[in-house]
Formats: sequence, C-alpha cells, structure tokens
Amino acid sequence: MDALDTGATAWMLTSASLVLLMTPALAFFYGGMSRTKSVLNMMMMSFGVLAVVGVIYPLWGYSMSYGPGDVGGIFANPFNGFNLSGLIYDADGNFALDSYGVPVMVGVAFQATFAIITVALISGALAERVKFGSWLVFVAAWATFAYFPMAHMVWGGGLLSGAENGLAAKMFGVTDGAATVAPIDFAGGTVVHINAGMAALILALIIGKRKDFPGTAFRPHNIPFVMLGAAGLWFGWFGFNAGSAFTADGMAGLAWVNTTTATAAAMLAWIITEKIRFGHMTALGAASGVVAGLVAITPAAGALSPFGSIILGAVAGVVCSLAISLKFKYGYDDSLDVVGVHLVGGLIGTVGAGFLSTGTGLFYGGGVKQLVVQIVIALCALIFSGVITAILGYIIKATMGWRVTDEQETIGIDSSEHGETAYDGLVGSYSKEV
Repeated sequence: MDALDTGATAWMLTSASLVLLMTPALAFFYGGMSRTKSVLNMMMMSFGVLAVVGVIYPLWGYSMSYGPGDVGGIFANPFNGFNLSGLIYDADGNFALDSYGVPVMVGVAFQATFAIITVALISGALAERVKFGSWLVFVAAWATFAYFPMAHMVWGGGLLSGAENGLAAKMFGVTDGAATVAPIDFAGGTVVHINAGMAALILALIIGKRKDFPGTAFRPHNIPFVMLGAAGLWFGWFGFNAGSAFTADGMAGLAWVNTTTATAAAMLAWIITEKIRFGHMTALGAASGVVAGLVAITPAAGALSPFGSIILGAVAGVVCSLAISLKFKYGYDDSLDVVGVHLVGGLIGTVGAGFLSTGTGLFYGGGVKQLVVQIVIALCALIFSGVITAILGYIIKATMGWRVTDEQETIGIDSSEHGETAYDGLVGSYSKEV
C-alpha cells in the first residue's frame, strides 16, 4: 500500500499503548496477590521486564521475529534488520509502510508490547524467592531464545504458521501458496500464553518451592490491587485482541465483542464454580475468572462468533478454576497461578478454536483437520518453550543462582532485594505469615 492510512495508524498506536498498559496492570494484579513483604519485588519484576525487553526489542527482537532471512523456520536472522536498520524508511526517504498503510515503526511498537507482557507473565510463578538480578538476566535470555523464535514461527512465516513451508502445509497441503488449513492464533495463544505458562511451570520446578509451601496459607495482601489489576488487564486486552486485526475494521470489532463476551462468561463460570465448591463467590475468583477468559479468547478472538466465545469463556472459567489446585496435588509452587490460568487457558483457547471456529471448526462442519492443526501447534509450543526454558533455567541455577537465602525469604524479599518496604513500620518486624 502506497498511501498512509491515518485512521489505521491511529488505531494501532492506541492499541500499542493499551497493550503497554497491561504490564503495569499485571504488576498490580500480581502485587495484590503477593504477601505484604514481597509486593514491591513482585511489581518490580514486571517493571524490570519493561526495562530489559524495551531495550533489546528494537535491537534484535523485531528482526529475529519478523525480519528477512528465515533460519530453519525457527527464527529470522537477527543481524538482518538489527537496530531496525533498513526498516524505518523506504527507498524514497519516507517512513516505510506495511500492507495496511501503517508505518512499520508503529508495528514495531505494537509487537514490542506483546513481547514485554509475555515475559512478565512468567514472574507470577516465582514470587517471593528469586534474586532480582537473576530474573533480569533470564528476561533477556528467554525473550531472545524463546519468545522471539516463537513469534517468528507462528506470526513471522515460520514452522507453526500458515506458510507453505510450515507444519500445517506439510500435514494438509497447500492452496495458492499457503497452508490449506492454516493454524489459528489470532493474538497469542501459543506465542504468549502457552509459551509463558509452560516456562512458568518449568521454572517453578527448577527453582523449587517457597520455604513454607504448602504448609502456610499464602493469602493475597490486597484484593483491591488485584481487582484494579484485572480491570487494567481487561481494558488493555482490547488493544491486545482488537489491535491484532492491524487496522480499524469489522474484524477489530468482532475481536472486541468476542473478548468481552468470553471474559464475562469466564468470570461467571469461575465464581459459580467457587460457590459450588466452597460456598462463596470471591472477589479474587472474579478477578481470576476475568484473566482466564481473556487468556482463552486471545487465540480465537477473530475466528469465533459471540456465542462461541461465551462457550469458550465458560469452559475456561470452570477448568482454570479447577486447574489452579493442581499445584497442591503435584507439589509444584506456582505462586500466583500462572500455570493454572495462562498455560491451561492458552491450551483451551488454542485447541478450542479447532472446535468453534466459524469457518473451519469441527462444530461448524469443518471436519477434524483444523482441530488436528491446533493440537499440533499447541504441542509444539509446549515442547519448544519447555526445552528452552529448562536450558536457561539450569544455566542460571548453576551460575548466578536463583534463590535468595532462607533468612532473606523469611525477612521479606522487598527488604533484602530492594531495601524498601511497601508499608511503613514493617522493616524487621516480618513474620513468615505476613
């Protein structure tokens, strides 16, 4: 497209800003779920991701994800477009535009915010026990070796995309130069949620439990923070999902409506499940249901009808509310339920699109091919993220080390790692229950 589309450009700049807001919102969501003595550290983990990924994304993140020079269908050549060279201006010296008439730099901004929030999600599984410096090193390494390649594989024309050299094309053939049955991942079921959720599970296993888990009840210290964070995430998610239409059109509107209906259904399903199981509908459950619905609809926001979105959201609300208890059954300390919400919700949304897609889904007469493709890309994302995270996790464990000392953990990671406390008068007065 030769002409600048100012409307589409304005929408994408707005969407990028909305998605960027999600990371501070996540800081409030996770911070509220933490204990008093670790809230600042939990929030700093999100802000640390903003700092690290915000620096490396324009250097090599975008070129690894979407630049030219595909390497085995896994990542693009990071040196071909390093520091966005050759991507800012066209041959005439004007700002380069994409096929929607939006400057390429606006696309870079939008994709950078996805990278940031994805890495930040992992931090919830590591609450209260991890050295902040080790976390920052992991952020840079995981973004480089896990997130950027996954973005390329799914959205950049790699192995998990609809490209003619991708797995889907090899499975069910090619039509007009693309996979006949293309994978559905509208805004990040595999790239964001399965990727981050699997990383959270692997790191929780490598790093180990908090010293009092599961014997101590780790209660959220500030439920209003959690609700505020959930509200911020829901608001920002409209940029996440509707922005993934890449222009202001009917698809963006469909994604907006589907995001709302799925999220509302998941919240209802979660609190009803709580009522049946425990006799109460909690604010924490409502906030968690919101996030579960947002996660599940992310890969399918552009492929479902509003009714299908309600079904998908309701399933996610019930299943994720049950899945967060798995950490007690199997003994891994997923502190703030990243595995139960993001990994499980991402799987539900990715596989669910194979059932509920109005164009190719099983329930709409499309046969099983779409469902098979969705299962395959979900499994590939699980394996890739798990292997890369395990390698990075063990390297850091063997070199820098992950854990703060038992004494620092007992006193409070806010004080030991940051020399601060969230609330006056608490230094030196913490008990392990605070």
